[in-house]
Amino acid sequence: MTSAVVVGSGPNGLAAAIRLAQAGLEVTVLEAHERAGGGTRTDDQLTVPGLVHDVCAGFHPTAVASPFFASLDLGRHGLRWLWPEIDLAHPLDEGRAALAARDMDRSVASLGRDGARWRRIFEPIVRNFDDLVADVFQPVVHVPQHPVTLGRFGLKAAMPATWQAARFSDEPAKALLTGVAAHKFGTLTGPLGSSVGYLLAGAAHAVGWPVAEGGTESITRALLAELASLGGTVRSGVRVRSLDSVAELAGLDRRPEVVVLDTAPAGVLEIVGEALPARVRRAFERFDYGPAAYKVDYAVEGGIPWTNPDCGRAGTLHLGGSAREIVAVEAATARGQMPERPFVLLGQQQVADPARAVGSIVPVYAYAHVPHGYAGDATEAVTAQIERFAPGFRERVVATKVWTPADWEAYNPNYVGGDISAGANTWTQIAMRPRPALNPYALGVDGVYLCSSASPPGGGVHGMSGFNAAETALRRL
Repeated sequence: MTSAVVVGSGPNGLAAAIRLAQAGLEVTVLEAHERAGGGTRTDDQLTVPGLVHDVCAGFHPTAVASPFFASLDLGRHGLRWLWPEIDLAHPLDEGRAALAARDMDRSVASLGRDGARWRRIFEPIVRNFDDLVADVFQPVVHVPQHPVTLGRFGLKAAMPATWQAARFSDEPAKALLTGVAAHKFGTLTGPLGSSVGYLLAGAAHAVGWPVAEGGTESITRALLAELASLGGTVRSGVRVRSLDSVAELAGLDRRPEVVVLDTAPAGVLEIVGEALPARVRRAFERFDYGPAAYKVDYAVEGGIPWTNPDCGRAGTLHLGGSAREIVAVEAATARGQMPERPFVLLGQQQVADPARAVGSIVPVYAYAHVPHGYAGDATEAVTAQIERFAPGFRERVVATKVWTPADWEAYNPNYVGGDISAGANTWTQIAMRPRPALNPYALGVDGVYLCSSASPPGGGVHGMSGFNAAETALRRL
């Protein structure tokens, strides 16, 4: 039987393993951590015992939009999606808040005089969302299935986020779009600065930003069960350091025909090393990593006392103030400067999944964008941004758990310098990641492929990088 080994068990690694097992290959997954999952793990011992915290990925618009996930019946393995009443809120200092929800009317009402324009921009994206995703979740160089839909979206996505925000006349809509665009972790004034924002804002209306019932690790458990049903196996606590060791670590008597790496380019350099063609090795040595995440998990008595009550009903919040302020702090972070008031993404997963709480104590998930490899203490900066929009929050905090950029890299080597996106989202690396190539998953070494978030379509819990890499391997077999 043809054998395959996947190194890394994040959602992309497991997606690659499942697709290869579906095709009849004998599949083994090797995972360095003691638990499978990569960025899709959950922990109920971080702060108050029993309080359920998502460790890295916490909200899943790309999962419910993913064609690969849609092709599986993960519900039979216990995966359930839960939606908050409001998917996303962006509070402002004067007490207003812009909202994004599957109910477009709710969003439009929150945007005042810009509501009608927001509707005109996003209704076509929502109407054609499935067709759009079928193309967006592919490499840039491909034959589009829906060229007109992709072309119309591409014209918007190619523009700087600052240009697109300028289409609105009032601050709520400007800030809402700019905050979603800031998910790219980097400057918002260059080409493709709107790409992430338009996709995720469209997803908020088309499919929502749900959480996985019981925690993000429910996704991992469902994927592992699917893989097991196909005969695949996972070996945890196994660190792969060279291509030559893969067969032995997987319990095989010969090198597998297929090796798929769910690693950052730094991991590819370590594992494949001198076997890489010189042009590929040089490209991976030049690969850019982006700003880092500095995360604080809070245990909060009675929830967060938001100034705007709609914020208490939102699953995700962007804390950054005005559009102008977000653009400035993201630019500073990309330059390596730590802003006084960083952009903070906050999650209230218990709004949709109340069982995550312990009595009146709720888990709060928050991370700031900080410079790559930042070695300082940003805990107070994160807390102050929450307090800014929810006076009295500080007094309700029962316990905290801090994740610095160094902690992230120690936890998952793919997060180089604390970059949880496995690569900077510069316009060149959005368009052609991890390097300019007709097939970005092939590494130039026979039978060896890359499937991490460093490959298209990039970050998010969607499995499409793994699926696409597996499809490349199967075609070449």
